[in-house]
Amino acid sequence: MATSASSDVSSNQSWFTPLRLLVLFCVIHLINYMDRGVISSNGVNGIPKTCGADGTCTSGSGIEGQFKLTNFEDGILSSAFMVGLLLACPIFASLSKRINPFRLIGVGLSIWTLSVIGCSFSFNFWSIVVCRMIVGVGEASFISLAAPFIYDNAPAHKRTGWIAILYMCMPTGYAIGYLYGGFVGERLGWRYAFWGEAILMFPFAILGFVVEPLQYKGFPPRETVNASLPVDTATSLVKDLKTKDGTSRKDLPENGVESSSNSSPQFLKDLKALLVDKVFVVNVLGFVVYTFVIGAYSYWGPKAGYSIYQMKNADMIFGGITVVCGIIGTITGGYALDYLGTTIPNAFKLLSSTTFIGAAFCFGAFCFKNMYAFLVFFSVGELLLFATQGPVNFVCLHCVRPSLRPLSMAMSTVAIHIFGDVPSSPLVGVLEDHLNNWRKTTLILTTIFFPAAIIWFIGKR
Repeated sequence: MATSASSDVSSNQSWFTPLRLLVLFCVIHLINYMDRGVISSNGVNGIPKTCGADGTCTSGSGIEGQFKLTNFEDGILSSAFMVGLLLACPIFASLSKRINPFRLIGVGLSIWTLSVIGCSFSFNFWSIVVCRMIVGVGEASFISLAAPFIYDNAPAHKRTGWIAILYMCMPTGYAIGYLYGGFVGERLGWRYAFWGEAILMFPFAILGFVVEPLQYKGFPPRETVNASLPVDTATSLVKDLKTKDGTSRKDLPENGVESSSNSSPQFLKDLKALLVDKVFVVNVLGFVVYTFVIGAYSYWGPKAGYSIYQMKNADMIFGGITVVCGIIGTITGGYALDYLGTTIPNAFKLLSSTTFIGAAFCFGAFCFKNMYAFLVFFSVGELLLFATQGPVNFVCLHCVRPSLRPLSMAMSTVAIHIFGDVPSSPLVGVLEDHLNNWRKTTLILTTIFFPAAIIWFIGKR
């Protein structure tokens, strides 16, 4: 019966070849991060009302101008969706043991689509903040559940490269959001930009319900929870948990699958297993510090560039740099780890070295008064900094057993946002309100990259 059930699952998954799955998830991830770029673009985010010394005032534009936001409120708007994301990520990860994770992704994308439409109808600051929070709930299902599917289905010698391709969509989507938000916002108005996002995501939300669902490796389908795994499946799980020195993880269940009964106590046990794992903790701690800076760069970059270097098309310039550097850097970092050998020490070597050197280039960039010198140094810095995406997520997936991978990705996401880019945008807004000098603000912000490099260097030890 177990063999029959296994063959049924395989037939259900026949349409989803590994490559098709990667492409599908990449497009969804791209749209998710495109939304983040849209909310940060000058065309949608806008500019506040300004008045000159002679009393002449220029009306504001976009969300900031229409709702008369301060820099602090503007920073909150960028981080609001994180509240829903942080609350929902552990819930979706826990539910994936009892409900098919592919269906959960469909539920999340449906919530995302409806809440983005809600953003277009918002009438004041708090209404759009609430809608942004619900956007985060919808995104949480994909963020926590997609990467384990890619890790399960990627060829063994290309796993980090494929993970890097998935996460390449983060900077690329953000940059496309800058461009799209600026183009649509300035021509049709910021509300239409959200409608466009919803139209793009709608087919994928429907797809999550109409196609045969996928199942994680090591997780039996609901109808075979009490059946034994075939010998070859259990053996492959054990092999997957082997490290390069031949040792295996101590916490593999006897039959390769965890029981889904007593879900709440089991969730607490799983959470404890993550928190006592030194590799996981050090990796996420470095990721938190790194994300603090990247999040603020993403949101405030165009405004800082406009202020320091009088960039007339700051959205276009920062968007273009992020697209090119994000694609090249992220893919290069992933395949570099595959080339060096997919071990955790090698991942930490790449993380610490690329972050340190990239931070030095970005710091030097903001010291230049010439815009072209800034663009060259900043581009090299971003290229190196984006090379971390593949290795850091490889460590999150590889340092735990298969059944903990959704929770590992969920808790990593929770940590980097709640301690990283959620507070960074408002705090940088407060710092700029105090200093009123974007060059000083960005230099102070960039120095925070160096502790991240040090933490990851400690992880190598």
